[in-house]
Amino acid sequence: MNRHRHSPERTDARRARSTPALVAVLLLAALAAACGDEQADGRRPGSGAVSAEPPLTGVRWNVDSVTVDGATHRAPDGAHLTIEDGKAAGSYGCNEFTAKAVVEGGSVRFSGARATRMACAGRMAFERTLAGTLAAGALTTEVKGGTLTLGTAHGDRVSLTRK
Repeated sequence: MNRHRHSPERTDARRARSTPALVAVLLLAALAAACGDEQADGRRPGSGAVSAEPPLTGVRWNVDSVTVDGATHRAPDGAHLTIEDGKAAGSYGCNEFTAKAVVEGGSVRFSGARATRMACAGRMAFERTLAGTLAAGALTTEVKGGTLTLGTAHGDRVSLTRK
């Protein structure tokens, strides 16, 4: 009789003990492979991700202020902006507006703005300033945490907060 042959009962018992261990090893290997290429900042090499900052589009941004020629003008309550699907919509603080919006890289350009024509005491100067700044051509975009800054080529800027 061959000494190295095992009885069928012993082989089945050995398989029954090793199957859970094999499944655990395979599961851990799959999890390690799925998570192993992520960097500490959440980016994946070659993924094209550049930051974990919140998105510019699909967010309601409340306008905090507009700075033009070094003078900062505080926004009235209700001034806001949302950019989504190639369109911008919001309120200058009294009048509602819509416009086309093109987001490319780190900039946004608004065009074809249309607004309601209500007269609101104490808000019209701000509305003209905000509307003029948003229509000033390509604006740089900087999203940091819950804030967005739109900047003109001349250094004017609109400061917004994520709602």
